[in-house]
Amino acid sequence: MADIRADKQADNQADSEGRTGTGASAPGITRRRLIGTAGATGVALGAVGAGAGYAVASANSPEQPQALTSLGTDAVMFHGKHQPGITTPMQAHGHLVAFDLAAGAGRKEATALLRRWSATAERLMAGEPMTSRDTDVARDAGPSSLSVTFGFGHSFFSRTGLEKQRPGALDPLPDFFSDHLDKARSNGDLWVQIGADDGLVAFHALRAIQKDAGGAAKVRWQMNGFNRSPGATARPMTTRNLMGQIDGTDNPKPSESDFDRRIFVPASGSAQSPAWMGNGSYAVVRRIRMLLDDWEKLSTSAQESVIGRKKSTGAPLTGGTETSEMKLDKTDGNGDLVVPLNAHARISRPDQNGGAAMLRRPFSFHDGIAADGVPDAGLLFICWQADPLRGFVPVQRKLDRGDALSRFIRHEASGLFAVPGGADKGGYVGQALLEG
Repeated sequence: MADIRADKQADNQADSEGRTGTGASAPGITRRRLIGTAGATGVALGAVGAGAGYAVASANSPEQPQALTSLGTDAVMFHGKHQPGITTPMQAHGHLVAFDLAAGAGRKEATALLRRWSATAERLMAGEPMTSRDTDVARDAGPSSLSVTFGFGHSFFSRTGLEKQRPGALDPLPDFFSDHLDKARSNGDLWVQIGADDGLVAFHALRAIQKDAGGAAKVRWQMNGFNRSPGATARPMTTRNLMGQIDGTDNPKPSESDFDRRIFVPASGSAQSPAWMGNGSYAVVRRIRMLLDDWEKLSTSAQESVIGRKKSTGAPLTGGTETSEMKLDKTDGNGDLVVPLNAHARISRPDQNGGAAMLRRPFSFHDGIAADGVPDAGLLFICWQADPLRGFVPVQRKLDRGDALSRFIRHEASGLFAVPGGADKGGYVGQALLEG
């Protein structure tokens, strides 16, 4: 939903995550620098370059063309206050994978696993190969904004004897009317989110994480997603979902004074989160199937009434631009509300939910077409918040009671994971929990 590249927000997030800008020389990039753009001529705002997703200046352009640089050199820092992949700008390719600890594995094995995973993530995010037995899948690429994020599920704590350290905020989510959940594709002891702007780089990280699990953990479920490629539009834009709607306009922004309070656990912990969760966040993960055949039968105006925004620009039906304030009380010539009472954008607004807010950072998915021609497609919804009982839950309950969009979606899998703060240099994710 949220394309966090737009406007100044992208710069703020790049700084907070330690991401180098496109074309900057990222630390640790050696033999895997991307070389495929060495002969390119230049870019500037103008016509879209054929197949490249860049706007190319014509020979007669008065602007001086800039050298074409590769997204492959963009790097995200592994170590930091927060884990990467939360405020990192949206990536074009993503993998979500949950693991269950193997029979007999406990705290000792989990500790060794998180050490391995953290070391692997640090190397790959810097554009370096594995230390041994590298598959060479991403041999020719740079880090391509790769981020790897780790979280713990509710069951992890009983499996490792750490029940007393389980956060209250990790209590199971309530049942919702729109749920049609497949338990085999929900929850899990451990959760890993992988994102990158190159598909092979993302797959390489997925394969490395799976191999590192060894005999300590086995895959419970795995899902693949995608977003618009960076540079595919003439200017930074909020992304569109598979319904064609601009999605993520009302996301909280790092520049807002209460952003950290809403999204991250305080450094010292909180009433619902022990100290080891300091600077961490909670991820709600939902596989939401979109009933696209039904949706696409609606006229554009009918789709806009369901959402409450113009499909072309994302602007509220009450007028203005995408970022204009929605005038909830505005009526038309017949005295009817311009934004219907059950419009998705109205119901999901923070000011309609007691201020509940979450940072949405999803991927779209398409897992094939059934024999009857129905696409298995939709949204891998991921949202981040300091407390899911104050973020996701009240909003979803409100949507459950009358969101016009509910007719066109189905929640098919779900998970809630505690994602601790970032690892210190020389340390690993979850160290304060596992060694505390």
